[in-house]
Amino acid sequence: QVQLVESGGGLVQPGGSLRLSCAASGSVFSYYSMGWYRQAPGKQREWVVHITNTGGTNYLDSVKGRFTVSRDNTKTTVYLQMNSLKVEDTAVYYCNLKDRYLRDYWGTGTLVTVSP
Repeated sequence: QVQLVESGGGLVQPGGSLRLSCAASGSVFSYYSMGWYRQAPGKQREWVVHITNTGGTNYLDSVKGRFTVSRDNTKTTVYLQMNSLKVEDTAVYYCNLKDRYLRDYWGTGTLVTVSP
């Protein structure tokens, strides 16, 4: 089993920055990717970014140039640096891990609120 614990959400003004963290534990060897999804009020959950086990990254177009995903040397903690935040970035952000069988594991989510 895999456990994912997120931290770092909060309230920030437009143009501000936040850094999210996601720590994975359990059977996390040889996973396919770790990343982040988000769900805004009244909307479906959407993919935001992921980083593969080999270090490749992909970003949602609307966050390119503003968000940066990284990880620690153990590859079990992933970070999401969010800069130039916009009101439309407001959402619950969920950490995701896809194992080598592409099974999804989820954290419980952390709320990011961008408001004047």
